Amino acid sequence: MNAVLTITRIERQKRNDERYNIFIEKKHNKGDEFGFSVDQDVLISYGLKKGMQIDSKLMEKIAFDDMVKKGLNQSLRFLSYRMRSQKEIIDYLKTKEISDNAIAMILDKLSSYGYTDDLEFGKTFVKSRMNASSKGPTVIAKELFEKGLDRKKIDKSLEEFDEETQLENARSFALKNAKKHKRSSSKEIRQKVSQNLASKGFSWEIIENVFDEVSLEKDEEEQWDAILYQGKKAHRKYKKYDGYEYKQRMKQYLYRKGFSISLIDRLLEEGREELND
Repeated sequence: MNAVLTITRIERQKRNDERYNIFIEKKHNKGDEFGFSVDQDVLISYGLKKGMQIDSKLMEKIAFDDMVKKGLNQSLRFLSYRMRSQKEIIDYLKTKEISDNAIAMILDKLSSYGYTDDLEFGKTFVKSRMNASSKGPTVIAKELFEKGLDRKKIDKSLEEFDEETQLENARSFALKNAKKHKRSSSKEIRQKVSQNLASKGFSWEIIENVFDEVSLEKDEEEQWDAILYQGKKAHRKYKKYDGYEYKQRMKQYLYRKGFSISLIDRLLEEGREELND
């Protein structure tokens, strides 16, 4: 049965003057009751007014159009903070319980307004990451994929991150990262910096170019400070051993840390007293 509702009054909402509460006649009692609420544009487009009768089919259309309007307004607020990918908008609208059909219509409207363009979003995202972070192309590509961009748009977006800028960013990160490992051997610093650059998303070609331009080699005094620091850690661990076994364990530990055999021998010959400090 196609139920018919009669509108008894229409009131503007106090907290949102662009929405209206629609009251309908009670079925078997005098008076009226709240029926539903609609956006101002929906109210006008359907010509809703007191005394108008609405059947269930028309009610479904009104409800759908109101959902589209509500979702569109929510999307515009969501986009006001920064650009979003289409997937981000879809995921957001789903949290607002907007139906799939309504979301499809909202995306069409946003696209016609020029508010959704995944390629432009991707280019802006890449520029932001390369200027404000130490992330390389591989990690940025993964982030774009998670935001719903296809491979073609990702590749096109990453053209913004040219090789010269990649090298500059990787070099800057390498120098800062190396300072965090100043008590490690030159060899271990290179290994750690390489691993960290790779995890940041830089290619091995870029990493090799960084080390062609940047020297992380320590001078003699820095090498001695580093092996002395690592040697003290090893000594605390192996001082319970004597003679040959103590020396072998110390050598193995420090060699794994990237120190040369000659520097290790020097430490064990000249620095025994300093190891106990």
